[in-house]
Formats: sequence, structure tokens, C-alpha cells
Amino acid sequence: MQYALPPLPYSYGALEPTIDELTMRIHHDKHHAGYVANLNAALERTEWATRPLEQLLGELDRLPDELRTAVRNNGGGHANHALFWELMTPDGGGDPSGPLADAIEADFQSVRDLKRQVSAAAAEQFGSGWAWLIHDGAGLAVTSTPNQDSPLIDGHTPLLGIDVWEHAYYLKHQNRRADYLEAWWNVVNWQRVAERYEEVQSGYRG
Repeated sequence: MQYALPPLPYSYGALEPTIDELTMRIHHDKHHAGYVANLNAALERTEWATRPLEQLLGELDRLPDELRTAVRNNGGGHANHALFWELMTPDGGGDPSGPLADAIEADFQSVRDLKRQVSAAAAEQFGSGWAWLIHDGAGLAVTSTPNQDSPLIDGHTPLLGIDVWEHAYYLKHQNRRADYLEAWWNVVNWQRVAERYEEVQSGYRG
């Protein structure tokens, strides 16, 4: 099975002014495409090439030593970015509603407090990595991961993730990660986050 680079669900410049068109082109067409190509090359002609990506990341310890790092880095990069594109929309921002909003209020008191915690996790992530809202099997939680590590590695379901690798924001915001994080909430796709939460509630863990 060859993993494939998913198309963006909007045009490259659709998230302006939050994320500029050139950043989106480089981020999607070069960085994400590179993870896909490297993952396919690492798994070529192995029994692992036919496994779903979620399974590979969830059972990383079962992989041979010579494949584990490549799958962790490139498989994680592919999974993280494939989700990241879906979590943004030109019509984003605002606050969630429905069961997701209820769960956020129960676990974080308010959407404002959730945003504050996610942004803090992203700001405090040293070097490259991600900040996440996850479902850990018991409820919602905020966490961060280094490099391209995916919450799937720990058996958690990512609901929302913010990429804080410098290539995600440096052309527009330079070293001002805080500015990028503040702006990012203007394009968050709460509908997709809510759909993922509902999938978890129905038993889906991908």
C-alpha cells in the first residue's frame, strides 16, 4: 500500500492573512510530501507496507528496529499533517457548540480556558513539535509532543493539533510563535474537531 499526499481542502491562499500562501505551498507540497515519500520508501517491500498508518503508530514497539524511527518520524509527520489541514478552514474561528462544547466546559471550565491551555502547551514546546487536544480514553486532555510524534503512539486520539515547527509560521511571523498561535484560532475548524469527538464517542479511535 502506497501512502498518498492528501490534497488541501481549500486553496493555498485561503487561510490568508493567518497563514500566507507561500507557507502553505512549501508546508504541504514539500514538507508533508517529503514525509509521505520517506514513509513509502522505508516500508517498501516489507510486510508493514500494507498496514493502516494508525496501526503502525499505535504498535510502534512491534516494528523492527530498522523501521521504527522512520515510521515514528515520517509516519507521524504524515498523520499529523493530514489531520492539521482538516483542522483549519477559511470560515473558521469562533467557538464550538453541541456535545464538544459541553465536554470542553466539563473538563476545562470554558473554551477560553481550553484555548489558553493549548496555546501555552504550544508556546512551551521546546524546539519543533505539536500541541494537542486529545481524547485519552477517559476524557479530554491537553498535551504536546516533540518533533513529529503523534498522540496515536500513546494510544490517544488527537482531536485538535497545532503545528509549531518553524516551517509552519516562520515566513510570516518569523520568531514570534505567540503571534502565530493567537492568529491560528481564527482559522480553527471546530466542526471537524466536533466530528472527531463524536467519532471517539461512537468508538472510533483513529
